[in-house]
Parts: sequence; C-alpha cells; structure tokens
Amino acid sequence: MSSIGDGALRHAWYDDALAFVTGTLFIAFGVAMFSHAGLLTGGTAGIAFLAHYATGFGFGPLFFVINLPFYLLAWRAMGRSFTLKTFAAVTLLSALTTAVPRWAGFAVLDPWFAAIAGGLLMGAGFLVLFRHHASLGGLNILVLVLQKRFGWRAGWVQMGIDGAILVASLAMVEPQRILMSIAGALALNLTLALNHRPGRYVAF
Repeated sequence: MSSIGDGALRHAWYDDALAFVTGTLFIAFGVAMFSHAGLLTGGTAGIAFLAHYATGFGFGPLFFVINLPFYLLAWRAMGRSFTLKTFAAVTLLSALTTAVPRWAGFAVLDPWFAAIAGGLLMGAGFLVLFRHHASLGGLNILVLVLQKRFGWRAGWVQMGIDGAILVASLAMVEPQRILMSIAGALALNLTLALNHRPGRYVAF
C-alpha cells in the first residue's frame, strides 16, 4: 500500500482495471442478494432500488440514469480522472447487476444473512473503488468531497444519509424489511468507516 507524497507510486491502468472489475463484482453480488431478499440500501443505489420496486424497471439502467447529474459535481470537485473512473465503474456495475442474476441464483437465502453478507460485500467493493480514486457516483461523490474538504469520515457520513433514505422507505416497505436493510447498511458503512480513513490508505 502507498500513500500520497514525494515518490508515491501511482496505480497503473491494469491495477485500476482489475480493481473496477473486483469492486463492482462484489457490489453486484451484494445488490443481487438484497434484491432477492427484498431489501433496500442507502445512497444512490437505495434510490435506484426504490424506483426498481415501484416501477419494475431494472436496477442497472435506473442506477445509470440517476447518476448522470452527479458527474458535474465530480468533475468540478474531484477532477477529470476521478470523474472518468467513476463513469466507468458506474457503467460496469449497471451491466453486472443485470448479468449476475442470469449467471448465479439463490436456492436458499435467509434475509438476515443477505443483509449482513450483502452489506459486507458492497462495503468491500466500495472500499476497493475508493482506494483507486473512483466511486459509484451519486451521493458517494458528495461523501468523498466532504471527506476531502473537511476530513469527515466517508463511512459515518454515508451511514447518516443511508439511514435517512431507509426511514423514508417505510412508506413502501414493511418495517421488518427496513430493519434488515438497516443491518445491511450498518455492515456496509462500518466497513468503510473502519477502513477508509484519511492517512490510513490514500492512493491515486
């Protein structure tokens, strides 16, 4: 691992490529588990889930479209490289979330297991992307901008946003599913809060 400074090593393009595939694949599996169990998550993905459940449109295309307005913020606040990497990651995830259910299914999937394991998988996937100077757009961009400018930990800020989205989802989803979804959001964001800290690992 490297940190930014004089002589710091940069990620090569093949490092980034493998990270994008690994991170988005982890997240796509987590999304598949959440979708199969009827769970929700926070952030832009949570908004896409709500739209998916409400309209029946696929999660992947909805996630891609919802992210489009956030690229301007990314370009201005985080730079061209971050924006292009984020666009690539969002596009790849949109494709994988459509493909993974065709490649793998769940004969048995306990909702509580789906919440915890899916949350951990998504948290690990986000961590991989963040460490390669990318995100999955939307509110992830806002969270990273706040961490960059004010030092606010991305995981804690994301957890607060996710909690607000899940509470707002009570009108559409029964309370038990919301409780499971909150457990998943905690698993996801604790992974980020404990591992994505300023100074612990910063690469570019």
